[in-house]
Amino acid sequence: MDVSASFQFLVDALQRRWHVIAPDWRGYGLTQWSGADSYWFPDYFADLDRLLDSFQPGEPVNLVGHSMGSNVAGMYAGIRPARVARVICLEGFGMAPAPSEEAPRRYARWLGEIDKDSRFRDYASFDELASRLRENNQRLTSARALFLAEHWGALTPEGRVCLRADPAHKRVNPVLYRIEEAKACWDHVSAPALWVEGEDFMERTKITGADLAERKACFRDLTERIIDDAGHMLHHDQPERLAESIESFLP
Repeated sequence: MDVSASFQFLVDALQRRWHVIAPDWRGYGLTQWSGADSYWFPDYFADLDRLLDSFQPGEPVNLVGHSMGSNVAGMYAGIRPARVARVICLEGFGMAPAPSEEAPRRYARWLGEIDKDSRFRDYASFDELASRLRENNQRLTSARALFLAEHWGALTPEGRVCLRADPAHKRVNPVLYRIEEAKACWDHVSAPALWVEGEDFMERTKITGADLAERKACFRDLTERIIDDAGHMLHHDQPERLAESIESFLP
């Protein structure tokens, strides 16, 4: 349920002059909620495509994505290779494969969830939300946690603080993850790619080392970086080191 403002620490750490555009994906942050039962992954490709047409038509861009956004950026770079100059994937190389035998159970779970009123818990204040963020990530400083809370959350009419995200995102995706489709897209990436992970990535991921190696092998020109003392939210944990890695990769 991240928001674009959480990249501010990384942007502040950049040493060169860049025109940075950090959008909120549909149903997150300051974007509108769809009102639908679910959000569909291909819509993110379409949203990105329209954004690039609006801000930089006809010219390749540098794409940086984290987690879900990294999966969007990496696959888009193969879907529209002429639109991407360089792509930087921050801990987003797909998910664990889902066998087709799981489909009946997944669809049944989804049908059950759309019949329920889904909502996020709320908080008494932005300080309370900041404390919760620090509980989830002990590397987060108090100042950064409060900054994130004030952008991640919004005041309700009752004076509580709720997350700026559509609760529909909590529902399970009924469509199983298809790793072969992702690999086919990565095979078509012509831009140089940078893969960045936190130091304990392999301990946290459900992807095997062999599977991860196969995914990386899809890219023709891949550079890898590991950020020490950083978890999944490496743009929160070590924005200065991450900025250095990104700028050393970009021409």
